[in-house]
Amino acid sequence: MRLAVIADVHGNCAALQAVLEDIAMLGIREIVNLGDCFSGPLEADRTADLMILLDAAGTMTVRGNHDRHLLETAPHAMGASDAHAHGQLAPRHLQWLRSLPFSAIYRDEVYLCHATPQADDVYWLEQISADGQVCLNSVEEIERRAAGIEQALILCAHTHIPRAVQLADGRLIVNPGSVGCPAYEDDAPCFRKVETGHAMASHAVLEKSEKGWVPQFRNVAYDHMAMSRLAQKNGRADWASALATGRI
Repeated sequence: MRLAVIADVHGNCAALQAVLEDIAMLGIREIVNLGDCFSGPLEADRTADLMILLDAAGTMTVRGNHDRHLLETAPHAMGASDAHAHGQLAPRHLQWLRSLPFSAIYRDEVYLCHATPQADDVYWLEQISADGQVCLNSVEEIERRAAGIEQALILCAHTHIPRAVQLADGRLIVNPGSVGCPAYEDDAPCFRKVETGHAMASHAVLEKSEKGWVPQFRNVAYDHMAMSRLAQKNGRADWASALATGRI
């Protein structure tokens, strides 16, 4: 069994298309999506149309925190990225978002969530220090959040950092990284920057072998400068820098 994992597209339709071409080139037919599909200063509408087609083809998607914000927050109270996306989305796109579950189990073997099993906006595999450094979380905290999950493969996203962590009992937790947003900054609970240092789209391939699940992290080149220019045109210099360089 081989499975492609995408996450954190953030309205970057060009990156999504490139990743889907890479997945098809590998001959993989099964895809799961870990959420945060549209939020950003890019092409939420085009991305949504493509996501709905993927859904019809069997892709399982769970809801991310920004997907939730698009449904639960009044437009005038949204952050800039959510507001831009909301302004592009049609009622059918929002209805599709409403259909997404918080978490899911794929083929009885794989657990899916956006961030953690308890919350859609909390880092799982990483922790944030008081001075804003993002580093690997403690094994105790990672294991605590995984309590009660029976599946051998656990998939999460949210941080945009590709990572695999193996638990003491052999279960594997994998974050595939971000398809559409290679760097960002945030100020809650404290200011931090998360930067991949490259402008490529990220995803992961998981293969089940006799020895268990094995991840392959993949980076895909695409016309990232076109998306950087679009972000700049839409007044987002931070996104323009992230998309051009993987840094802010």
